[in-house]
Amino acid sequence: MFPNRRGDTIPDPRGRIAPRSTITPALLVAGAVATVTTTWAAATGAIDAADRIGFRAMNTLPDSLFGPMWLLQTTGVLAAPAVVAVVALLFRRYRLTAASMLLIPAKLILEREVLKELVHRPRPAVSMPDPVLRDVATTGDAFPSGHAVILFGIATVLAAYLPTRGCVVAFVVATLAASARIYLGAHTPLDVLGGAAAGVLLGAGITLVLDRIPAFGSRGAGS
Repeated sequence: MFPNRRGDTIPDPRGRIAPRSTITPALLVAGAVATVTTTWAAATGAIDAADRIGFRAMNTLPDSLFGPMWLLQTTGVLAAPAVVAVVALLFRRYRLTAASMLLIPAKLILEREVLKELVHRPRPAVSMPDPVLRDVATTGDAFPSGHAVILFGIATVLAAYLPTRGCVVAFVVATLAASARIYLGAHTPLDVLGGAAAGVLLGAGITLVLDRIPAFGSRGAGS
């Protein structure tokens, strides 16, 4: 299910598999830039008008979509990385297991202790005129979307292990599931963009850090 990292070759005599992915550093930079940019936009209200338009367009989609949208957004719950970690562990992808588990505390720190402290942005129930609220929280800070952080963090971690088509699927699913939070009325597009950026930043950062650690056992185990 989880092949060796893209471009992997036979490990060297010390049992290491060196990092080969060229996309991860680019994702790290892109995630950092996007996180700073969206945080600035959320703090200053620079794109609030466009944000309201985007929210309205997504939030007013037919109620008949509630079931599929609600199910889709559950893939971004805090426990999702643990599910990925368990599956990766079964396939002896120990680096992927570690990366997935590290996403949980990293997400909590960056989202709650840093970004939400910098930007106290109310949820659409307070900030948007006549929002359609579909079984979501109405209080607390909205920026960034925690679901989006998880979804894009997982997609970024998986990107080093999946072929191109798999990467596309992972990010498409992340985009659709994160967008469902807008439909439900929990977040605005900017909240979701900020969460997506933070998720990419965390996923790429964790992957690069683990790339510096020798393989954890037999051939491919540290992949």
